[in-house]
Amino acid sequence: MKKSIFLLLSVFILSSCNTVRVVTDYDSKVDFKAYKTFAFYKPEIDKAKISDLDKKRILRAIEAALLVKGFTKSDSPDMLVGIFAKSREKVNVSQNNVGFGWGWNPWMMNNMNANVNVSQYSEGTLFIDFIDKAKKELIWQGIGTGALRIQNREKKEKRIKEFVNEIIAKFPPEVNNQ
Repeated sequence: MKKSIFLLLSVFILSSCNTVRVVTDYDSKVDFKAYKTFAFYKPEIDKAKISDLDKKRILRAIEAALLVKGFTKSDSPDMLVGIFAKSREKVNVSQNNVGFGWGWNPWMMNNMNANVNVSQYSEGTLFIDFIDKAKKELIWQGIGTGALRIQNREKKEKRIKEFVNEIIAKFPPEVNNQ
């Protein structure tokens, strides 16, 4: 019983770390149906403090996601796409007090076993900005946050695609323009 509860808790903790939490914000006065073409906004992308390889991975994933949605990459676009990324170290501490143990533990009452699990990971946040090219105004921003547990290039690329796809899934917003 003790092992099955520990396994269930471990699966829950690991699966919750794999999700990408997405929030969006946008200008409610904008008619998003007017935008058909895009290009990347180099000045904003150059400021992102991530490796050039990760920038390429992110931009390729954004391009692929937008093409699937019917947008076209263009030299004279309606909107510009910029990115910003940051990360921070997180610590996850969980305690499992299941079952009764043998012997005496001065830190636990009723001789319960105390299983404390500590894990450390990086949490990344990716911002994707859509800018009206003519007005030079931010019209939409998607922010994705999630765990970054990456051991190799293939897993890193898969995780970046997951971040981008979760964010781009919310674009364009479903609004009733009046």
